[in-house]
Amino acid sequence: MRQETDGLALVCGIVASVFCLAGGLWILTVTGFNRGTDAMSTAIGLYFIGKAFFVGPMLWIAARRTTNS
Repeated sequence: MRQETDGLALVCGIVASVFCLAGGLWILTVTGFNRGTDAMSTAIGLYFIGKAFFVGPMLWIAARRTTNS
């Protein structure tokens, strides 16, 4: 049971990171880095790109800690 949970946690973490990264890149391609007209959309795009590097590993770590208990 533990191996299936670890595998599922890893896949979910990767999927979440990919979606956050893709969403951030999509927002940046739509708005660009044109800060003069739409600084908030640029900031949101950069936020989602940064979030991609946090969400996936944290999902995986949380799932591993839960299955170790």
